[in-house]
Amino acid sequence: MANRAKRFSDNAEGEFFVDETCIDCGTCRWVAPASFADAGSHSYVGRQPQTAAERARAGKAVIACPVAAIGTVTRQEADPDAFPDRVEDNVYHCGFHSPASYGAASWLIVRQEGNVLIDSPRFAGRLVKRIEAFGGVRTMFLTHRDDVADHQKFHDHFGCERILHADDLGWNIRKVERAIEGAEPVRLDPDLLIIPVPGHTRGSMCLLYRDKFLFTGDHVSWDLAADGLRASRSVCWYDWDELVASMARLASHRFEFILPGHGAPGRLPALRMAEAMRRWAAAHRAATAEAL
Repeated sequence: MANRAKRFSDNAEGEFFVDETCIDCGTCRWVAPASFADAGSHSYVGRQPQTAAERARAGKAVIACPVAAIGTVTRQEADPDAFPDRVEDNVYHCGFHSPASYGAASWLIVRQEGNVLIDSPRFAGRLVKRIEAFGGVRTMFLTHRDDVADHQKFHDHFGCERILHADDLGWNIRKVERAIEGAEPVRLDPDLLIIPVPGHTRGSMCLLYRDKFLFTGDHVSWDLAADGLRASRSVCWYDWDELVASMARLASHRFEFILPGHGAPGRLPALRMAEAMRRWAAAHRAATAEAL
C-alpha cells in the first residue's frame, strides 16, 4: 500500500498521491493521463481528478501500478470489474502490471476460437476470476523474454499453450509449449499472425490480430507527447540496426493500433501508420549512417 508519509511533495493536494516507491514505469501516466504527470524520475499527481470519468481512470491506475505506489487519502473501494478494460472491439487491457516486467502491460483478445493473453500480468485473484468469466486463456503469446512475469502461474491455472521465439529461451524462461523458429511470419490462426521483429531482443515478436491490432511488446510504443512512434536505443538488448530493419518490414503489414508492453497505446489509420513506420525507419537509418 502507498504510504502518505512518503508521498512526493510535487503531488497536487487532494485525494490521490504517488509515494517514493514509484519505479517510474509510466503506467499511470497513460492509464489516467488527465491526473498523472512525469517528474523526470517518477510519476506524480499533476492534477486531482475532477470528474467521475477521471476518478474512474485514476482508480484504474491504482490497480494497474506494479508496486502499489499510488494511494488515496481516504479508503476507496476498488472496482472489481476495472480490468480487463476494453480497448476496442474484443481487445482488452489486463491491468495488474507486474514489477517482474518493470510494469509492462498485458492484453487479452476474447474470441470464440479461444482467448489469447499477450504477455503476463500479475497473477491477481480478481483478474483471474474476470478472465475465467471471459472464457479463460487458450494461448499465451509472449512477445519476448523480458515480460513473462507470472507466465507459469497462468499456464498452470488455465492450461494455456505458451508461445515464445526459440532465440529468447534460456534466460528467465526455459520451457514453452511452442517455440517459434526463424525470421518469417507464422500464421497462428486465420486472424492471428506472428511477426518476428529481432532487435530489442534476438527473439522479439509482434502479434497481429485481424489486420487491426498489433501487439508489439518492447519493439515499439507510442509517444503521446509527440503523437508518433517511439523505440529506445538505450534499452535495446540485442541489435539496434536489426530493430530498425524490423520496423521497416512492419510497414508492409496493415494495422491501426499499436498495443505495446511499455508506454501508451497508439492509433492511426492503417495507411498513415505504415507511412509512419517507413519514415521512422528511414530517419533512424540516416542517423546511423551519419554517425558512421
